[in-house]
Amino acid sequence: MAPEGTDTLQDQVDERESTVQHKYGTFGGVFVPTLLTILGVILFLRQGWVIGNAGLLGGWLIITIAFVIVTFTALSMSCITTNIRIKAGGAYSIISQSLGLEVGGSVGVPLYLAQTFAITMYVFGFREGWLYIFPGHYAIIVDIVVFNLLFILAYLSAKLAFRVQYIILAVIAAALLSVAGSVFMGALEHPIQWWGEFPGAPENNFQGVSFWVVFAVLFPAATGIMAGANMSGELKNPKKSIPVGTISAIVISYLIYMASGYWFARVTTVDELVNNYNVMIDYALWPPAVLGGLLGATFSSALASIVGAPRILQALGEHRIFPGGGIFAKLAKDGEPRNAIMLTGGIVLVTLMLRDLNTIAPLITMFFLITYMMINMVVLIEQGMDMISFRPTFTIPRFVPVVGTAGCLFTMFIINPTFGLIALAFVIATYLYLTNRKLKVPYGDMRSGLFVSLAEWAAKRVSLLPENNERAWKANLLVPVRSARELSGTFSLIRNLVYPKGSIKLVGLSGMDDRGDLQDSLMDLAMSFGKENVYTRWTVIDSDNFKEAVLNALQTLQGTFFKPNILFLRLPNHTAYDEEIHSIINEARLNNMGIQLYVEDVVAQLGRSASINVWIHERSPDWDLNMNLGNLDLALLTAYKLKINWNAEMRVITVVEEGQEEEAYKYLENLLDIARLREVTPHVEIGSFTEALENAPHADVDLLGLPEEPDLNELRTYVEKTQSACVFVADSGRESILA
Repeated sequence: MAPEGTDTLQDQVDERESTVQHKYGTFGGVFVPTLLTILGVILFLRQGWVIGNAGLLGGWLIITIAFVIVTFTALSMSCITTNIRIKAGGAYSIISQSLGLEVGGSVGVPLYLAQTFAITMYVFGFREGWLYIFPGHYAIIVDIVVFNLLFILAYLSAKLAFRVQYIILAVIAAALLSVAGSVFMGALEHPIQWWGEFPGAPENNFQGVSFWVVFAVLFPAATGIMAGANMSGELKNPKKSIPVGTISAIVISYLIYMASGYWFARVTTVDELVNNYNVMIDYALWPPAVLGGLLGATFSSALASIVGAPRILQALGEHRIFPGGGIFAKLAKDGEPRNAIMLTGGIVLVTLMLRDLNTIAPLITMFFLITYMMINMVVLIEQGMDMISFRPTFTIPRFVPVVGTAGCLFTMFIINPTFGLIALAFVIATYLYLTNRKLKVPYGDMRSGLFVSLAEWAAKRVSLLPENNERAWKANLLVPVRSARELSGTFSLIRNLVYPKGSIKLVGLSGMDDRGDLQDSLMDLAMSFGKENVYTRWTVIDSDNFKEAVLNALQTLQGTFFKPNILFLRLPNHTAYDEEIHSIINEARLNNMGIQLYVEDVVAQLGRSASINVWIHERSPDWDLNMNLGNLDLALLTAYKLKINWNAEMRVITVVEEGQEEEAYKYLENLLDIARLREVTPHVEIGSFTEALENAPHADVDLLGLPEEPDLNELRTYVEKTQSACVFVADSGRESILA
C-alpha cells in the first residue's frame, strides 16, 4: 500500500500536468460535441417517419428506450471515470485501465474503425442535404470539398474545430427555433395518433414494419455519447467534465426529441409523415434555417468524429496495440496527434471513393454498442467485487450497469443479429491476437482483483465439498531447494511431472549469506517454468537447518488452500543428508503427502526420455484387483503423465515365481483396462526381484514403490542395476488411478 499522502501528491502532479497540456473544459470539450452528435440527421429527416409509424406514444416509447440505454451507459461511464485517472482514448482508456490492454484494445480497435467510418457516413449525409438545395452539383465534388474542410480543421487544431462547432451550435439552435416558431403560426392543427399502425416506408412499398424495426432506425441517433469522452486526454478535468457534460447533453437531447415528436404528431397527417422525410423542412417557420441545421448537424457529427477518432488511434499506438503503432503515438509540439490524423484522413478518403457504405452501416452501430456494453460491464464487475479500490465519487445503483449491459446486447440483436455476431467475432479475434502479443501493461488494472475474487468464491465452494476428490487430482509439487544448480538438473523431469495442469512450489533454503543469490536463481527458474506454461511460485526460508526448514514448510503449507500434495526430493549420491531425508519423508507421510524420491543416473541422466518402467509388487496368491491398489496409484499416475508429455513407451512390470505368469499377465491386463491406461505394455519377469531389475527391458526412468522404512543406500544401488534414473514413489492415499 502506498504511504499516506502518495495519492494526494499524484493527484497534484496530474492536475499540474493537465493545466499545462489539456485545454478544454466541460462546455466546449464535452457538452457541445456530444449534443451536436446526438442532434443529427435522424432528428431532421427520420424522426417524423418514426412518429408516423409508431404514433406519438409509440414514438415516445422508442425514444425513451433508446435514451434509457445510452443514459445508463453514460452513468456507468461517469461512475468509472471518477474512480480512475482516465488517459487519452476515451472508452479505450476506461476499459484498458479496468480489464487490461487486451480487452481494451479488442474494443478500442473496432471503436476507432467505427468512428472513422462514421466520418464517411456523415459526409454522405451532408452531401444529401446539400444536393437537396443544389441538385445540379456533382456528388463526388461535394464529398471531397467537405472532407478537405473537415481534415484541415482537424489537422490545424482541435481548438479551431471546437470554435467552428460553436457556430454550428448556433445554426442548429436557429433551426430548432424555426421549428418551435411554427407553433405560434397555427401549425399544430392535426389530431394526434397515439399508437401507429406501422405501415413501413416508401422504399419497401409500405409492406409494414415492426416496432423494433422502427426502433432500429432511431437508435443510432443516441449513439453519440462518446464524442466528448474521446477527448479525455485533452480535458482540463475529465473526472468532472465527462459526467457533467455527457449527462447534461443527453438530458437536453432527450427533451428536444420528445418535444419534436409531439410537433411531428400535430403538424401534419400520418400519411405524409411516412411518405415525406422533409416534413421538418417543409413545415418550419423559416425552412432555410432547418436546411442549415441539417447541414450543420451532419457536418458537426463528422467534425466531432474526425477530431475524436485520431485520439483513440494515438492511445492505441502509445500502448503498441498494433505493430508500428509508435509512429501514431507521437504528438506535435502543440499536442495534436497529427500522424494519427493523417492515417484517419487517408482511411476516410479511401472509403469516400467506395461511394456507398450502407452495407456496413449496421456494423458501425454494432461496434459502438459493444463499446457501451463493455463500459457497463466494467462497472458491473467493479461493483460486484466490492474491492476497496472502487471508490467513485459519482456513485450509481447496481441495476444501472445491469440494464445498460442487457440493453446494449438486446439492441445489437434487434437491429441486426448477423452484424451483431460479426462484430462480436471481430472483437474476440482481436482479443486473441492481442493476447498472443504479450503487451506490456503501463498501469494496474482490476484483473488481478477479479481473479482473486473468483478464486475466493471457488475456494469457499470447494471447502464445502468432500476433501478427497480423486477425479480432480493433479500433481502439485513441493520442491525443497538447497541450490539452483541442483534444481537445474531436474528441471525437465519436474516440468513433465506436473504439465499441463499441475503446479510447483519452490522452497529455497539458505543461510543469510547466500539469500540474495538464491532468490535471483529461484526467480529465474520460476520464470523458466512459466515459459513452459507451468504455474510456479517460490519463496526462500532463512535457515541453516535443512530438515527443520523443510518440516516447517510442510506443516505451514498444509494450512493453505492450494496446498502441495507431493513432496519431490532428490537423493544425493552421498549419505550426508540421509538422516534429514528420513525425517522429511516421515513428516510428509504424517501430513498425507505423496512422495517422489528421485535418484539420478549421473551417466545417462534421463536418456532419451523415451521409455518408462513401473514396477508393481506381485499379488499372489489371489491376484485380487480392487479399488485399493496399495502403494501403486501415484506411481502409475506419475508414469502415465511422463508417457504423455514425453510421448514415451510405458511398461508395467511385476516379478513372480515360475508358474504364476498367466495369472500375473491377466492381473496386469485387467489393471490397465480398468485404469484406462492405453498403449501400455504389461510385462512379467520370473525369478528374484534383484535379478529382474537387471534383466527387465531397459527404460530411461524406472518408478518403484518407496518402502515404509527405506534403506537409502539400497535405493541408490537400483540405479546401477537398472542402468537408469529411478523415482521411488509413495502414495498419500488421496490418489486413484482407477477414478
